[in-house]
Amino acid sequence: MSAPRPPKGHFNILYFASASSHTGKDMEALPAPLPLRKLFDILEDRYRGIQETVLDHCLVTINLSYVDMPSSEDEDGEENAVVIQEGDEVAIIPPVSSG
Repeated sequence: MSAPRPPKGHFNILYFASASSHTGKDMEALPAPLPLRKLFDILEDRYRGIQETVLDHCLVTINLSYVDMPSSEDEDGEENAVVIQEGDEVAIIPPVSSG
């Protein structure tokens, strides 16, 4: 099953494992465009504590491609910064363990 298209002017964010547990959601739509470097700050504002418990240790994809998360304070290379666009699909993938 795929996620529904986000509303106009938004992108979908998918939450897996502990990210889903922390937010209480499997997915939601957020306004686009959004610089990738601001994503974690926005999620921390919405879901207090998610930065330390989930985001500091997770992987992130945009449209199924892994991306490196820049620091929110990193202003270098602003012209080359990744921007999440309308209709994109972002996934927050926490580490998983087996045993």
